[in-house]
Amino acid sequence: MIPLNYYLILSGILFTIGIIGVLYRRNTLIIFMSIELMLNSANLTFVAFSRFLGNLDGQIFVFFVMVVAAAEVVVGLAIIVNLYRHHKSISADRANLLKW
Repeated sequence: MIPLNYYLILSGILFTIGIIGVLYRRNTLIIFMSIELMLNSANLTFVAFSRFLGNLDGQIFVFFVMVVAAAEVVVGLAIIVNLYRHHKSISADRANLLKW
């Protein structure tokens, strides 16, 4: 049986990698992948605590986080496609040009 600490350390590492990707990358696809990585690290924490405590509440939260992540991907990819159509670039620096 793997101790709870290992899951939490792995989740913290994944979340840190996601934060670094959001803060230092300018490509919008990389930023969205980093956000997904942060959401998945939160899911790992929920499942680890759910297993450790012996109830299913954490796994129910994971289901809702996955629904939100799927909606975020749909909206995010629509914005990226719109950005590419208008500016032929997917740089996050050009995203402020989508304002009317």
